[in-house]
Amino acid sequence: MSTSFGFLTAARQALAWRSRSGAPGPTALLAALCWALSISPVLAAETLSGAGSSAAALLYRAWGQAYGQQHQVTLNYEASGSSAGLKKIRAGEVAFGASDVAPSEAELQRDQLVLVPTFVSGAVPVVNLPRVPRGRLRLSGELLADIYLGRLTRWNAPELQALNPDLTLPDLPIRPIARSDGSGTTYYVTDYLSRVSPAWQSQYGRQTQIAWVDSVGRAKGSQGVVQAVQDTVGTIGYVDFNYVGEHGLNPAQLRNAAGVFVAPSMAGFRAALRASDWVSKGDFHAPLTQRPGAASWPIAMGSFVLLPRVSAQPEATERALRFLMWTLLKGDTVVEGLSLVRLPDSLQAQAFKALSTVSDRQGRALGAIAFSSMTR
Repeated sequence: MSTSFGFLTAARQALAWRSRSGAPGPTALLAALCWALSISPVLAAETLSGAGSSAAALLYRAWGQAYGQQHQVTLNYEASGSSAGLKKIRAGEVAFGASDVAPSEAELQRDQLVLVPTFVSGAVPVVNLPRVPRGRLRLSGELLADIYLGRLTRWNAPELQALNPDLTLPDLPIRPIARSDGSGTTYYVTDYLSRVSPAWQSQYGRQTQIAWVDSVGRAKGSQGVVQAVQDTVGTIGYVDFNYVGEHGLNPAQLRNAAGVFVAPSMAGFRAALRASDWVSKGDFHAPLTQRPGAASWPIAMGSFVLLPRVSAQPEATERALRFLMWTLLKGDTVVEGLSLVRLPDSLQAQAFKALSTVSDRQGRALGAIAFSSMTR
């Protein structure tokens, strides 16, 4: 419903109220029109519900705001973590779920879900260290694993100082912070650590949720990690790259598969994407971590939304489809404005194809209906 139509409807209701109440004169009319103005946004707005990835929350909310201004739709997005997003879409509690981890093909078939990629970013170690210039600290995957295994406990340890000969590292205890909730960011970090550290692979492997050792502090959600790192000197945590600039955090460099120390950047995420089977084979289950190439950031990560293949709530699903199609057609500037990487055109075409497969229980092609309504 357009804003102008919503206002006119509300105004007519206000004038009808005036007639029934017998309230004469301009004061009553002014009151009625003010009442109409106050309720018309409520009448005009539809709601759309989503939940999941906290790493993606900034983007989905920015998309929701831009889309809502054009289409009078309010997005209610709950940044509850990837595991919670998957749980909610499986239970039909939201119109779309968001996850930084792609469920397997077997899981998608079992749960009758459609997987749609949305953007690419990277997980980044961030530190709170006095007198260490922003972006200058170097880490290897092996040492990062040792920190989270509780084996490396002080910032001026010889192993760390050897990687940073031009820095004077402080004589402080290392206070690692990790996600307490099921997290796609944790999944990609642990995938990376599993590829570079036999000790990590043996003890933990690749998981969305870890039973951390006692020396590791826990925080819920990306925002919780940000707050914990900002609050305590000597901390190290990991967050999605867009939180680094948003909160002025100090990111570490990492040694990549080519043996080069690289800083996190959109160029590094793009390089990892180009070197992956996402681009060469259209395989969204393929890893983006530890990809070859001197420029590749080693913990690149994808993000996805999931919808029911056959919807029991067609109106809500069609609303989600219109929103997601709009993000693919017109949302690129929002993506890049948040330091995220848009999908190449070939992958956006695959995302559209996935959205087009959604139907309702009567067999109506909701994807086609949603696209048709957008182009009218």
